[in-house]
Amino acid sequence: MNAQTNSTLVNVDAVEKVFRRGSEDIHVLADLHLKVPQGEFLALMGPSGSGKSTLLNLIGGLDRPTKGTVSIAGERVDELSDRRLAAWRARHIGFVFQLYNLLPVLSAERNVELPLLLSPLSKTERRKHVATALSVVGLSHREKHYPRTLSGGEQQRVGIARAIVTDPTLLLCDEPTGDLDRKAGDEILDLLQALNREHGKTIIMVTHDPHASARASRTVYLNKGQLTNEPVK
Repeated sequence: MNAQTNSTLVNVDAVEKVFRRGSEDIHVLADLHLKVPQGEFLALMGPSGSGKSTLLNLIGGLDRPTKGTVSIAGERVDELSDRRLAAWRARHIGFVFQLYNLLPVLSAERNVELPLLLSPLSKTERRKHVATALSVVGLSHREKHYPRTLSGGEQQRVGIARAIVTDPTLLLCDEPTGDLDRKAGDEILDLLQALNREHGKTIIMVTHDPHASARASRTVYLNKGQLTNEPVK
């Protein structure tokens, strides 16, 4: 996996995001600037409705800004066509969701394999990648198990394995411990820290929990569409 460097990986410049609701414009982000160095573990906090998930979606190429630019590793993500954007996202972004989003009819290993199915890898190569990802999250012994037989923490580990199986450039986590008790949540945070420190993964994590944000190397706060280094009061 990639070695840690100090070069800027994520550059969000003068971004504005406006949603149209009926005849009303909803301004979610306004003149927002954010730089994330490669190898950083960044926590993004803020009250509900402050635009945290919207910002995460813009960085991950799931949405486009109304104004401004979003660049990942020097590439203007906001300028890519839908087709190129889908291919770029599959290669460079790993998503970790609060509610895991595992397919209940597939085993752990098959859930992890899903992002690789559109790749040129052979079946044997895919299995090797899956085995490596499950080993990294400590679930090699549960590869044949289905989501219903796994604990919440184990399901989230499968979700993380699925997110890292392509060795993505950037890991985006939206409330990854929000549905877990403290013990299971701490285990997930331990894993994210290990991915950051030992494997050099760049991570942006949205969280409401100061206990979770304390694990990050830096925390920024989103309030009224703009970022600050100070907690929102």
